[in-house]
Amino acid sequence: MSQLRTVQVLGSGAGSSAHVSSLAAGLVARGVQVTVCAPAGSERAHGLPATGARFVAVPRRSDPAAVAALRTACTGADIVHAHGLHAAVRAGMALSGRGTPLVVTWHTRAHAEGARGRLLRLLERRAARAAAVVLGTSWELVDRARRRGAKDARIAPAAIPASRCPGAPEPGEGGKTRAELGAVGRPLLVSVAQHDHGTLLDAVREWRALDPAPLLAVVGEGPRAGALRRRIAAEELPVVLTGASGDVGGLLAAADVAVLSGRGEGGPLLAREALRIGIPLVATRTDGLPELLGEAAELVPYGDAGALAGAVVRLLGDPEQRERLAASGRAQAASWPTEDDTIAHVLSVYDELAQPPVT
Repeated sequence: MSQLRTVQVLGSGAGSSAHVSSLAAGLVARGVQVTVCAPAGSERAHGLPATGARFVAVPRRSDPAAVAALRTACTGADIVHAHGLHAAVRAGMALSGRGTPLVVTWHTRAHAEGARGRLLRLLERRAARAAAVVLGTSWELVDRARRRGAKDARIAPAAIPASRCPGAPEPGEGGKTRAELGAVGRPLLVSVAQHDHGTLLDAVREWRALDPAPLLAVVGEGPRAGALRRRIAAEELPVVLTGASGDVGGLLAAADVAVLSGRGEGGPLLAREALRIGIPLVATRTDGLPELLGEAAELVPYGDAGALAGAVVRLLGDPEQRERLAASGRAQAASWPTEDDTIAHVLSVYDELAQPPVT
C-alpha cells in the first residue's frame, strides 16, 4: 500500500490545537504523510515544526479565496481531517465534488442563542452531513452529531499531549509562581476564560469575604478579556488575568483549587490537566465534563454562582477533602486513553476509509 496522505485542518481552540500537534507527530512517526492547514504564523504557537508535518498557511475564513486555498492544499490527500465546527464547514466546502473522505472531530460544543444559535445549528448540520465519520470526544457530542444528520458518528479517545502535561514542580517553583501572581499567604484559584464569565465573577464576589480572600488567576484571552477586565476593575475583585499563558500546567501546579464555571473551549483541557496533576477541581455539569471527570471533581449546576462559590469555600476549608479529590483525580486520569491509543484509533478510521470499495 502506498504511503497514506492526510491533511489536518486546524480549528481555533487550544484543545484542538494541542490534539492536532500530538496527532501529527504520531502519524508522521508511523509513516503517514501529514499536512497541517492553519493560518500563517500559527505553526510555531502550535509546536508544528517539531512534529515533522508539512505546514500550509490557509486563512481561517470561508470566503472563496480561502476555500480555494484549502482546496489546493487538500489536492492528492487520501483523507482530510478537520478539527472543530468551523474547520469542518470549510473543509466540506473545499472537498465538494471531490470524493475525498472527510473525518471531523468535535472537541467541544459551541453555545449560542437566538439568531446566532440558529446559524450554529445550520453549521453543525453542514459539518455533520459532509463528513464520512464524525468523532466526538464525549457521548454528548456524538449524540449531537447524530441528531444533525451524521452518517457515522463515534466516540473518540482524546489524550492530553505529553507536551502539555507538566511533571512534578521543582522545589520552590509553586511558591515562585504564587509570589509572581500576588498569592502569598492566601489561597490561589486557577480558571480559564470561557463564554460565561459572569457566573465566575459572581462567585468571586461571594468568596472574597473569606479572610484571607482567595486570588483567582484566569488563563486565556479573546473577546471576553475586555469585559472581564472592566468588571474586575469596577468591582475591585481579587482576580488577575494571566493572558494566553503557555504554562497552564505551572499555574495549576501552584494552585489550591481549579475552577470551571462556563462552557466551551478551554474547559475540558483545563479539567484534564488539573486531575492529572492532582489539583482539586470544581466544575459545572456541562460539555461532557461529568462523563470525563466521574467522581473525581465537585460538580455544580451550570449558571449557579452560589453553588459554585459554596463548593470552592467548602474545599478551601477542608484539606482532607482536597487530598481525597487530588487522589481521585490522579486515578481518574490514569484511566484515560494515552496518546498512542488516540493515534491508533484515528489511524484505524483512516485505514477503513482509505480502503478501496468492495466490488
